[in-house]
Amino acid sequence: MRFSTKVLLLQLLTVFAVVAVCSGIFSWLSVERLKREAMNSAVYIARSVAEDPSVRAEVPTGDPERRLADLAAGVETRTGALFVVITDADGIRLAHPDPQRIGQQVSTDHEAALRGEEVTAWETGTLGHSARAKVPVYAPDDSARDVSDSAPVGEVSVGFRRASVFDDLPLVLVGVGAAGVIALLIGVVASVLMQRRWERLTLGLQPEDLVELVRHQSAVLDGVEDGVLSVNPDGGIEVFNEVASRLLGIDPVGVDGARNTSVRDLGLPSRVTEELEHLGHSPQSYAHSVSFDNVVVGGRVLYLDARPVTRAGRYLGTIVVVRDRTDLAALTRRLGTVQAMGSTLRVQRHEFANRIHAASGLLDAGRVDDARSFLQDMADRGPVDFPLQGAELLREPFLQSFLGGKAMEASERGVSLRVGEETLVIDDIDGPGAVEDVATVLGNLVDNAVTAALAADGDDPWVDVTAMQDGSALTLVVSDSGDGLSGGGEAVAGPDVDAVHGHGIGLALTRELVARRDGTLWIIDPGGGVPGQGAVFGVRLPGVFATGPDDMTDETPEGAESEEHQ
Repeated sequence: MRFSTKVLLLQLLTVFAVVAVCSGIFSWLSVERLKREAMNSAVYIARSVAEDPSVRAEVPTGDPERRLADLAAGVETRTGALFVVITDADGIRLAHPDPQRIGQQVSTDHEAALRGEEVTAWETGTLGHSARAKVPVYAPDDSARDVSDSAPVGEVSVGFRRASVFDDLPLVLVGVGAAGVIALLIGVVASVLMQRRWERLTLGLQPEDLVELVRHQSAVLDGVEDGVLSVNPDGGIEVFNEVASRLLGIDPVGVDGARNTSVRDLGLPSRVTEELEHLGHSPQSYAHSVSFDNVVVGGRVLYLDARPVTRAGRYLGTIVVVRDRTDLAALTRRLGTVQAMGSTLRVQRHEFANRIHAASGLLDAGRVDDARSFLQDMADRGPVDFPLQGAELLREPFLQSFLGGKAMEASERGVSLRVGEETLVIDDIDGPGAVEDVATVLGNLVDNAVTAALAADGDDPWVDVTAMQDGSALTLVVSDSGDGLSGGGEAVAGPDVDAVHGHGIGLALTRELVARRDGTLWIIDPGGGVPGQGAVFGVRLPGVFATGPDDMTDETPEGAESEEHQ
């Protein structure tokens, strides 16, 4: 038997028991009330008769003329009493409904009344079982009743037939029964509605099923390396695991706290938030899942897979699986950088071999002066003739080769890459770690600038890179001929991706890398104010060169915004 059915039967049994007990108690109280009313009526009638002056006068005399019998008969007729009996001090009847019993001893105890007490009871006498009251009768002298040794001279006994007492009992019982039936119907209907409500809320699952569901949920949520969270139809977060809490920044202080968190509080891009809120709200989307790649939240690159959950055609919410792609994205960009450097080195090797071959030919031909001039030009311009304007300003071999390779890529896309006139780098970059970081940061900024320059409508798009050494720190300034940052640079602070300047995965990785090196990334000029002059980004990376302590490690470049505002 299903647990909900057991609960329904238990509720119905409880309702039956409560209604039965209440009906029984109410019926018993009604019977007792009728008894009490009958005995009170008997007492009042007996008192009235006992206080009658003629009764008080005739009882001591023994009523030889039978006046009391007529008086009692009149009272019986007017009140509907079964009997009105008057006795003397010895219990001899002076008045009785049956004239033949007058002058005989009463059949019930009369001693209490003759002691001056008023007695009410259900007793059986010569006229049957009745509710009766016995009241003492005193002598005519009223003052005698105030004397302590005064004694009653007789008694008055009034009784009501049992049937007459309970004349109203059937009507009372009908009322009690009707109230009980109505209460029973209300209880049954409420129990059935509660069972249906329970089935609807639990989706037909029984408590044992819910226990197993909780166990399975805990095993699934805690047994996977991906983040998992459940979003209800209203956009609130119901369930999440520790990985999702760490990746999305959900407050891990209990699930109750999470229920006050909605999808809009997770810092997701607006396109992702809107899609999650509208996913599953139409029957056509029940079997539709949505994936979001390269979603940047808190400096991390995430992959989100959202799928609506339904049961019996009812939309219950959305399950979102979150995977961290930050390290993968960083490795991908570094691999791209290495591949670009490899291609550049291959081109450099080929070009260098060609130039050495040309120099050797000049020497073999005896043209020493031409060979010397050719070699001097190689020393000034580098071993490869990159399409990089101002390449001679860069003496650092990695920056020269890297920007040369970027210049070749930009040239293929129709953008000219040039080195700023203020460029001054004296030392070589120290170590492969610094080389990778510089390549990642500079490559991202240059790629974004090239994209922005191509997106503008101007002719001869360009990108300008200025590199300056300050002790062990490297400061890079990248500008372009694009249309500037949308929103005056405010887009950089948000999670939404700017398709032009790449304010998404690339810039997020750049911010994270710069922060890891205790550097600074800021917007020098958002651009857009002057045609042909786009955004200008600045970045400062400490510890790039092996030169002594950085004199400006604890300083922030003028005009730079703090990292929290990027």
